Amino acid sequence: MDAFYASVATRDRPDLQQVPVIVGGGYRGVVLAANYPARAFGVRSGMPGTRARRLCPQAVRLPADHELFGAVSAAVMEAFRRVTPRVEAVSLDEAFLDVRGATRRLGGPREIAEELRARIHDEQRITCSVGVAASISVAKLASRLAKPDGVVVVGPEEIVEVLHPRDVGDLYGVGEKTRTVLHGLGFLTVGDLARTPVQELQHKVGRALGRQLHDLAWGTDRREVTPGRVSVFGHGGDPDRSMGAQRTFGRDQHEREVVLRELLTLTAGVARRMRAKGVAGRTVAITVRFADFRTISRSHTIAEASDVTQELYQAAVALYDALGLQRTPLRLVGVRVEGLVPRESVHRQGLLGEREHGWSDADRAVDRAAQRFGRSAVRPASLLDPSGRQSGSARGSA
Repeated sequence: MDAFYASVATRDRPDLQQVPVIVGGGYRGVVLAANYPARAFGVRSGMPGTRARRLCPQAVRLPADHELFGAVSAAVMEAFRRVTPRVEAVSLDEAFLDVRGATRRLGGPREIAEELRARIHDEQRITCSVGVAASISVAKLASRLAKPDGVVVVGPEEIVEVLHPRDVGDLYGVGEKTRTVLHGLGFLTVGDLARTPVQELQHKVGRALGRQLHDLAWGTDRREVTPGRVSVFGHGGDPDRSMGAQRTFGRDQHEREVVLRELLTLTAGVARRMRAKGVAGRTVAITVRFADFRTISRSHTIAEASDVTQELYQAAVALYDALGLQRTPLRLVGVRVEGLVPRESVHRQGLLGEREHGWSDADRAVDRAAQRFGRSAVRPASLLDPSGRQSGSARGSA
């Protein structure tokens, strides 16, 4: 998708189509996305909001509506799967499609790409760019060349012309660190890699990486699209397989009680979304970001898949305590539940002393109350201050 989060956030705002827009990036937060007019000023996703405002003070900032983003993403992925079941979701707004089995029914790859773009624009009112090639890596590069709102087809006979003049960092799966190493070795362009014998390349960068880089440089990598699994180069994964949320504090926090209240708020929100989707998960992960922007993540797999807020929260608390941060100031905290499976496939074992009606029933009672009276109608007591108002010092989310 083209500038996905910003496009979704502004699709009902014709007055914002031609002006710089930043999604997220509130006080002390980071930029979730920026539209193309904002990118012209150097604003990028992941950038601190304060820097984004310095670069583009006239930008309009919009809050992130994660439920809306998730709903649009699900609709887009469903549109993909109506073309082919072989869809590998890389993130909420990007996927690889193997359309070899659809060409007899739908026409050539370019026709399929144009049909998909038209359907997504008609149904979701956002645009996308499509790259077509015989390999995942070249298709990825072609999609970048197609942006915004276009289609680029790179045939086998065009690979050398398109690929070899480009910087080695343009190869899919080559990050900034690898790019720096390759530049230091004298490999500036993809053509430099391609013209180097594979044995020499392996001697300089290692056997596995050398072979991978050689194949990428010639567009001969033949790794298959893997539906519902992490991308072949390790970037992201199927968004249907995990759910999470994170929050940036209004000011750095070091009090355990404050951090745990935020963990509970985030976990309750994630668990509510899981129950709404009818899924449960076994792996609980937390992310913490320090005042210097250093970020670490830890995860733990519990005995049985769960969608119960208290069970997931207890795992998150254990992970946080195991970090031994004591009074270390934190800028951000996040929670994610991974390895999601259909709830009906989970057969929970009864625990000794467990009552017939426990936390699971309480969660569903809260869900019903929230549907009728709003999300803040019933909340854990620890999230209320003495006056009865919702507690929480965090501003902005990502």
